[in-house]
Formats: sequence, C-alpha cells, structure tokens
Amino acid sequence: MSAITALGDPPFVGCFAVSLTAIPGENYEEVMHIHFLGICGTFMGSLAQLAKALGHQVSGSDANVYPPMSTQLEQAGIALHEGYSSEALSPEPDLVIIGNAMSRGNPAVEYVLDKRMPYCSGPQWLCDHVLQSRWVLAVAGTHGKTTTSSMLAWILEYAGMSPGFLIGGVPGNFPVSARLGESDFFVIEADEYDSAFFDKRSKFVHYRPQTLVINNLEFDHADIFDSLADIQKQFHHVVRTVPSVGQVIYPSHVPAIDEVLAKGCWSQTQSLGGDWQLLEANADGSEFVVQDPNGQQARIHWALNGQHNVANGMAAIAAARHVGVEVAHAAEALGHFQGVKRRLENLGEVSGVTVYDDFAHHPTAIATTLEGLRNKVQSKRIVAVLEPRSNTMKLGVHKDTLFDACAEADLVFCLQPEGLDWRLQDYAGDLAEVLTVSESVDELLEALLAKVQPEDQVVIMSNGGFAGIHQRLLERLRESEEH
Repeated sequence: MSAITALGDPPFVGCFAVSLTAIPGENYEEVMHIHFLGICGTFMGSLAQLAKALGHQVSGSDANVYPPMSTQLEQAGIALHEGYSSEALSPEPDLVIIGNAMSRGNPAVEYVLDKRMPYCSGPQWLCDHVLQSRWVLAVAGTHGKTTTSSMLAWILEYAGMSPGFLIGGVPGNFPVSARLGESDFFVIEADEYDSAFFDKRSKFVHYRPQTLVINNLEFDHADIFDSLADIQKQFHHVVRTVPSVGQVIYPSHVPAIDEVLAKGCWSQTQSLGGDWQLLEANADGSEFVVQDPNGQQARIHWALNGQHNVANGMAAIAAARHVGVEVAHAAEALGHFQGVKRRLENLGEVSGVTVYDDFAHHPTAIATTLEGLRNKVQSKRIVAVLEPRSNTMKLGVHKDTLFDACAEADLVFCLQPEGLDWRLQDYAGDLAEVLTVSESVDELLEALLAKVQPEDQVVIMSNGGFAGIHQRLLERLRESEEH
C-alpha cells in the first residue's frame, strides 16, 4: 500500500506530481550579499542557512555566538562577527535582515538606519523568497512547536516527500535545523513572537499556511503581549490567512483556541479529540493508538514519553494526513523519530546519575516535562534544576505557578538570575523544604553535587545556555568517579 494518497477533493488531486529537478524557491535572482543581525538565534540562524542554500553570500553578527547554531553556521561557510560593530557592515551588504532581538540603540541597527541601507525582517524575507508558491505546513502554539514541526518534517521525509523546513531547534533525524527541500512542501515552526522592532506583528502572520496546526494557547511573552487576548488576536490574524481549501488542526475543548476560531474561520477544520481520536495510551506515553476521521487506526510505539508528546504526535499525524500521508505510514515514521535536541535530551549517565537538557521555561512545559519523566522513571528521584531567564519570568508573570509546576520533582535547584526582581524563596510554597536557591551558577553546581546520588534523574531546564552547567556537572561527576 502506498504511503501517500491524494484525498480526492481539491486541492489534493494531483498535488503529488512534484518535480524534483526544479527545487521550489531555486534562486534565479541576482546573487546578493545578505547580512543578518542577531544571526545565532534559532530562527535567524536557520534563515541564514536557507539564504546560503539559495546561493547568496551570507554573513552575520551576534553578541552571543555559541553552539549548536554557531557550529551549523560555520559548517555552512557563513562568516560570523562577534558583537555589533559597524565594521561587520563594510563593505556594505545588499540587504540587512534584522532579528527581533535587535532594538533601537543597537550600534549596528543605528548604522543601518543612518546609512539608509536596505533592510527587512526575517519573516518578511522568508515569505518573499522561500515560501512563495510552497505548500506551507505551519505549527503554532505556546508549547510543543519545535517537537511537533520536527515530527511532521520527519513523517514527510519518511514518506519520500523531501520537504523543506525551518525549525527552531535541531531535530535528531536531520543534521540541520533548516533546508530548502526538493518538493512543494515546507514545514515551519510558527512563532507568535514579534517580527522586528519595526514590525510588531507575530512572525507567523507572514507565513500564509495551507495547513495550520494550533497545538495549544496560553499566556506567554509578557514582554510584548499585555494579555491572552492580545495573543489571541495574533492567532486570529494567522487563521485569517489560511485559504478556504486549507485546513486548521487544533485540540478540542481548549477555550482559548475556541475563542480564536469563533472570531471567524473560513477554512476546513479538524479537531484532535473530536474528528481525531486517541483510543489508548500508555501512562508514560511510549505507546498509543490514534484513529483518523475516516476510522483508520494506527499504533505508535516510539522512544518519546509524556502525554504532551502524545498530543504533539497526533497533531503531526493529522497535518501529514492533510497532504496525503496515510496514518499507518505516519505511525511507522514516528517509530523512528529521534526527538529534538534540548527536549528532555539525555546527555549521559555518570556514577548512576542521568543528566537531561530541556528547553522548558514556562510552568506548563516544566510540569509536562517532569510528569512525563515521572511516568517513565517511576520511583527514582527527579532533581529539577531551573534557570528562570525568560523575559516573562523576569517580569514575575509566572511566579505564583513556577514551583507548582515542579510538583513531580524530589529536589529543586534554582538560579536567582540578575534582573529577576522577586525572590524565588518567597514563592516556594510546599516545595520550600526541597528548594535550594543559588546566586551564581558556580554556587548552584556545588550545591547540586553535594546532594545528587546514584539513580537520580537530573533535569536541567532553561531556554538559554545556563553557563554550560550540563557538561560541567557531568565532568565533575566523572572526576569524582575516577577518584
């Protein structure tokens, strides 16, 4: 049986007769020198690699040049400049793409404006030069975007569809976070964060998806949104761009999403939990059965865990079905899915202590990560190590729920970072007796080493580098083991 079947009604009939000789988005324009400001962010770094693949000369500047993105960029032959000196903009590039982390007052931004250099936002350039004429499959939502878009890209790859993709992380099944692909299909992680200092629309408004997944919807990014209603407005903007022959896929019974769709939806819709059914699932999420709207069923057995990943997997299967991938084949693909770096990534075990790296920084993501691990490791001690560094966390938006999210942890270690003007201890609640707060990463590491013991599962959670505490912990454990 073929893994791919057209679904009969437009736009599906004939949509799989794709030429692989003329790559979608192949560059017939004049080759340009494009300089990226803020190039080491996951989105901007991925975008730079796409520009390089299109044949452009690419360079970039960033204040924080560190792996894994810096490694990818260097391997792609992209010149990196540390800091935002105007010297990186000489000779003058043909175009400057300005990342959303850049603001007025940045010396490179001021130089671009003063010299009247051509510039645009990353999402705008992506729309104009890569996504035009592509079938865009966009994955949006507060949580799970990176994992779900990685799953979706892999399902299409496994089905022989060679999709392009841009993912805000490094998927285990691919060596890079972005590529042009060799078909009409392009999978993109659709972020609701703003596009640039001069374009405050969410990035995903530029993407014009044919298939839109909305995984979930909560309040986040308090530095740019005043309320959940503000975020819902942006989600409705992207819903308005989906064509009538397109499809919006979303979980049923989520009021925040229902309210977005109630504002108007002119596309086909499929609900997860309504049109799509989860028939059974192991407690740890390692195995589950889904049923599509036509009654076709498939069992997924994979290396991931957690009910949040079951939900992510269902969304990816549903989106892949929209472009013709049969449910059974999608399930088979997920059996070979290797996860995403920094999503409960097992970094190693030393002296019986297992160390994980996880990107979780919102209370919901922290809670689901720890719950999934608890179902997997059962009675073993879970040690949560947190760096509350996001702008939303620093503003105190989640201070009342942060430690509730750590309920499954046996011990909690937390860094009190600079710029956090509220005391973590004051909100510990029931976790006060198992919470250790440190003023520096060095202090935190020593406190952690004093308490970890064999069979502990140490989950280090941050949306930044956390001063390399992951590898430092493993190295210290190895040193202790040798002595």
